[in-house]
Parts: sequence; structure tokens; C-alpha cells
Amino acid sequence: MTRPGAVAPSSKSAPARSLIDRAQSILYDLFGPPALRSFAIRYWDGSTDPAGAVDSPAFTIVLNHPGSLARMLLPPSQLTLAEAYVRGDFEVEGNMEAAAGVAIQLRNRLTSPVAAARLMVRLRRLPRSPRRRWRAGLSKRGRLGPRHSPFRDAAAVRYHYDMGNDFYALWLDQKMVYSCAYFPTGQEDIHSAQVAKLEHLCRKLRLKQGERLLDIGCGWGALVRHAVEHYDVRALGITLSKAQAEHANAAIAEQGLGERCVVEVRDYRDLPPEPAFDKIASVGMVEHVGREQLKPYFSCVFRLLHPGGLFLNHGITWVAEPDQSGLSRLLPRWDWREGAFMDRYVFPDGDLVSLDMIIAAAESSGFDTRDVENLREHYAMTLRHWIRRLESSAAAIVGLVGERAYRTWRLYMSGCASRFATGRMALDQVLLAKPDPRGQVSLPLTRADLYAGDFHG
Repeated sequence: MTRPGAVAPSSKSAPARSLIDRAQSILYDLFGPPALRSFAIRYWDGSTDPAGAVDSPAFTIVLNHPGSLARMLLPPSQLTLAEAYVRGDFEVEGNMEAAAGVAIQLRNRLTSPVAAARLMVRLRRLPRSPRRRWRAGLSKRGRLGPRHSPFRDAAAVRYHYDMGNDFYALWLDQKMVYSCAYFPTGQEDIHSAQVAKLEHLCRKLRLKQGERLLDIGCGWGALVRHAVEHYDVRALGITLSKAQAEHANAAIAEQGLGERCVVEVRDYRDLPPEPAFDKIASVGMVEHVGREQLKPYFSCVFRLLHPGGLFLNHGITWVAEPDQSGLSRLLPRWDWREGAFMDRYVFPDGDLVSLDMIIAAAESSGFDTRDVENLREHYAMTLRHWIRRLESSAAAIVGLVGERAYRTWRLYMSGCASRFATGRMALDQVLLAKPDPRGQVSLPLTRADLYAGDFHG
């Protein structure tokens, strides 16, 4: 029997129709009747459950074969669902960020092991097509050495950035900045917003002519080039990616900045321990430090700074969900494997921590917290620009790195955009100071200087 609201094909055999009915019944129980849904579902036979709650759905989930639901949800977890998308068991047509909210709905519906077990019983009645072989991500056997040891961190970075400079150039901005942009008005394009971010960082650090700047995890070198060009500092950028360093140093040479700027392949833990820098930045790197290494990380940076110097730590932070209360805290919960897909296929060994953990580790290392700014809305906007550019370059990207890599990046960036937009992740810029023996730091009394004077772009 076809569920209310479904648009069925004119004629289908009884066995084929029965499979559609089973899938519709499961989806009905998970998401309610089509009349109440804001998204559409299209089945492998062409029939459609329309989105009855809206005139035009933001996206359509396309089940590509009778075993799609089983591949998506058996066992139910974020990892199973994500792998099914990357493998091509189902498609998302339309707004991928909006579709990412479906995973949250599923998680909330399947909080109890009993609900998950009931779903699995029903899914096992659906056909289960053979799994197709594909790249298994970075397995535990591929992660050599203790977690967040220098050797293992280098392997994790290579896994992510060995996609190649050409891949990133297809969807990043002109300066190849792979971190949250800054939108002063909200109307900037991605290129202008990334230049504004570089300027915002330099202004927060109150860079002055002749100062020595260190950029930890410098990527393709955009920040050190901007700082040297517009603030006349001397700068060292360090990265664990050889491909990034080669690109950065080629751009430095092309701009004629080689006498004041260089990028090296080096772990921050291998820098000489004595104070050598007036200002230090770390942009999008703390996410890979690991919570057990936070205190050593901040202690290392503290030693590298001259007294009175400033350190700007820019990174993604995890926002905890509200505490459960009452009986629900005591009941067993189904393991949704949150973050397992990112760890295996995108950022191995990534470890998002909360803002309070960052500040506690920094202050216990001797730093004085001077300013905190949450730019999570800016990161949602950044990711939307990246996703549009990725999707518009889909053919070139698939030709360069393959269909599954394209689908992996589309999925991970869309999921992150959803989390930033809804407040489940944040992007915090934390300005830290190393007081001199008299307790002084090189900061003005207000933030007015951040927004005054000429903009370097």
C-alpha cells in the first residue's frame, strides 16, 4: 500500500511495489508523513514522496536502488550514513547543508538502543546489494606512532593535503586561504572576505614595522605574505605539508618578499625554545593539537614569545549540547559515532575541544587572555562559498581526484556549515598576551584601533 502523499508510477509489479512500500513505511516512521516533510524523496523506480510542508523543497533525497536504505542505516550511525552517500547509494539534489539536518533528525529519533534495534530488524527485510570496494580512509594501522606524536601528526596532515594544490585551487580563494573568512558587511565575495580576515588577524596582533612574526600551521602562506607586504615585519611560516611549503615559497618569491619571509616544513615542537618572536599566530591548527597536548602546545608558544608579545589562536571549538536532566541521563543511548567519518576520511586525529579548555590550558601556561571573538556565522558563510565553488567545479574536481573524493568534500563541508549555522560548533579567535616582568603587554586600552585607519587589502 502506498503511503498518503506518495506519487506512485502508473504500473509496477507486485514485488517491486512491495519494496517501495517497505521503504516508504520506514521513512514514514522516521520522518513522519510526506505532508509534514520539508524535503522530497525519490525512489529507484522514479516514484516520489513530495515535500508537502513547503512549496519548493530545499533538497531531494534520491534512493538509487532497493538496498539504499539498508546501506544508509544498517547499523544506524553518522558513519554508515556518510559512507553510503560517498559510495553513491543515495544522492542529494539541492541544498546539501539543509540535507545535513536529516542526520540530526535521525540521531534524535534513534537515541535509545531499543529504537535502533527495531529499525535494524525492519532494514534487514530490505535487499542488501553487495558492498562495492572503495578507499578505506586512514585506518588505525595507517596511523603510526602514539596519537599526536610528531610523526603521526605529519602523516595525518599529509593524508589531508596530499589531495594536491590543484584540487584546493579549484574552490579556495585566489590567495588559497583554508580557514574562516571575515565578512565585515556580509556582502563580500570569498576573495575579499579572506583578505579582510588576513587584515583582521594582523590588526588584532597590532603588528609593527620590524617585528618578527611566526605563523604556526601557515597553510599556503597567505598570512605571512600579507603581514610582510603591508606591515613590514619579518615572518616565518611553518607547515607539515611539503606541497603547501613549495607553493608558499614560490608565491613569496614571485612577490619579491624572500628577504623578509620564508615558509618551512617543520613541526612547532622542533623550533628552538628561546624567545624569538614578537607576535605569533595559529590559524586553524589547534584543532589538530589534541586535548592531551593543549598544555604543552601553549607552553611551547609561550616560550617562543618575547615578554610583552601577543599570540592569536584562531580555531574551531566544540559546543556541548545542553546537559540532560532527570531520567534520560540514566538511560542507555545508541552510539551514533559522531565525528567518525571526519576522523577516517577527512581530518585524521582531529580533536575539537571547548573554548574553556583552550583558555584554561593557555592561562595555566602563563598567558593572559585579552580578547575572545566568536566568528561562527562567518565560518558558515565561508563554507557556503566553498561549497558553491566546489559544486560549480564538480566536473574538473572529479576528473582530478575522483567522484568519491568530491562527494566526501561536499558532504563534510555541508555538515560543518550546518553545525556553525546552528551553533553546534564555533570559531573562536582568542588573543593571548605574555606579560613582561612588570605585567605589561603591547595592547591599547580599547579595540577602537581594529576598525580605524586604512584597510590593507
